[in-house]
Amino acid sequence: MIKEEEIIEIGKFQKTHALKGELNALLDVGPEYLEDGNPLVIPVDGLFVPFYADSIRPKGATSYLIKLRGVDDVEEATAFVNKPIYGIRKSLLEYMDMEEGDLLEDELIGYRVEDVNAGFLGTVDRIDDSTINTLLVVEGDRGEIFIPLIDDFIESIDEGSETIVVDMPEDLIKLND
Repeated sequence: MIKEEEIIEIGKFQKTHALKGELNALLDVGPEYLEDGNPLVIPVDGLFVPFYADSIRPKGATSYLIKLRGVDDVEEATAFVNKPIYGIRKSLLEYMDMEEGDLLEDELIGYRVEDVNAGFLGTVDRIDDSTINTLLVVEGDRGEIFIPLIDDFIESIDEGSETIVVDMPEDLIKLND
């Protein structure tokens, strides 16, 4: 049985496509992740169930048409619409050439963010990877602050206290003031 702590969200099914059970999905991983035989883990009746892709083809930059093994018509595929898609953490770390203990970007959501000079900025609300520069979107008293997720600004990440210490240029912090 797959446990929640063993998986990480990697996408979402959006809608069905055509009549043979294909699904349109947004994915944070490339098609090679599925082509390597890794399962898509889907919540079904309170359980996390692995499904394997019979085929995957791109439909845009992060959108794919996926045919799941055993899902052969639009009626069966409809049960997956709007469901989150998870990957198995261990497989994702291997795919991303990371080691156990390394944090994935999405795991930073909810972390407190403190600047060495300005103090507490807020908490990480989401990760914005829609551009070439991945950003931490921090929600705090000043509204949203966008912090580039680069080594130049990140002083430390403490998993125990779920705190990120940054050293940001003052102008970037005041951008939303």
